[in-house]
Amino acid sequence: MTRLQVYQPFRNAWNLPDEVGRLFWGLSRATDEETETASEWSPAVDIYEDAEALRIHAELPGLKKENVKISVREGVLTLRGERKLENEEKKDNYYRLERSYGSFLRSFTLPKTVDADKIEAKMKDGVLELKVPKKPEATPREIKVEVS
Repeated sequence: MTRLQVYQPFRNAWNLPDEVGRLFWGLSRATDEETETASEWSPAVDIYEDAEALRIHAELPGLKKENVKISVREGVLTLRGERKLENEEKKDNYYRLERSYGSFLRSFTLPKTVDADKIEAKMKDGVLELKVPKKPEATPREIKVEVS
């Protein structure tokens, strides 16, 4: 029995940016002040906003805080670091290496409503948590309406 299906020519159009990104992922290069390096892996990042700050959580399992560098320059927040393979001895017979190793670089353009000079960072259980506070004039305030 043949099932009737509605033709949707643009059904996969929403996936186009992801597909193009995957195509060029291996070709992307990031510029460093000292040297040009290629990002070998990219940590997953959650970014959200609450009433007082912009918050960024980056998954960095296996990294120590000494292996992560955070910088802000001209309104761009940059996270960079490196995860090294613990046992690089040739005697180990690896059957499968699925975890990514090497350097990473993630950059985010900060909105003008945040105070980049007061960024706080902490690392807990392999998650880097950044708090980028909003400028006082950017925080919402409640105005009471008087009834007359």
